[in-house]
Amino acid sequence: LQLVESGGGLVQSGGSLSLSCAVSGSTLTYYAISWFRQVPGKEREGIACSAGVGDKTHYADSVRGRFAVSRDDAENTVYLQMHSLQPEDTAVYYCAATISLSGEALCEAHWFNYWGQGTQVTVSS
Repeated sequence: LQLVESGGGLVQSGGSLSLSCAVSGSTLTYYAISWFRQVPGKEREGIACSAGVGDKTHYADSVRGRFAVSRDDAENTVYLQMHSLQPEDTAVYYCAATISLSGEALCEAHWFNYWGQGTQVTVSS
């Protein structure tokens, strides 16, 4: 399974970005695909998480109400819509996948077997 993120870049505070995670090597069926971010010196944080079965999602407090995860199974792509971006959202953003038959959204990095290479998001003040 390969994951490739795209859509990162530089945006002003208050702006929006949309990230894509293109998945190849399998369909998305039974894969939980979540978004993480990481800043230097800190652990990778699950911010927008999904389940392998069903539609349950979970968002970190820091992004709830501003970020939204969605998936297009026909395109084998998962999206992260980000609005009202703030400088503290600056990070490298990763998508990750793991097979899961659970209906619970997975947000902890250790559950995930497959990772993209990451895309930088920089929010200027």
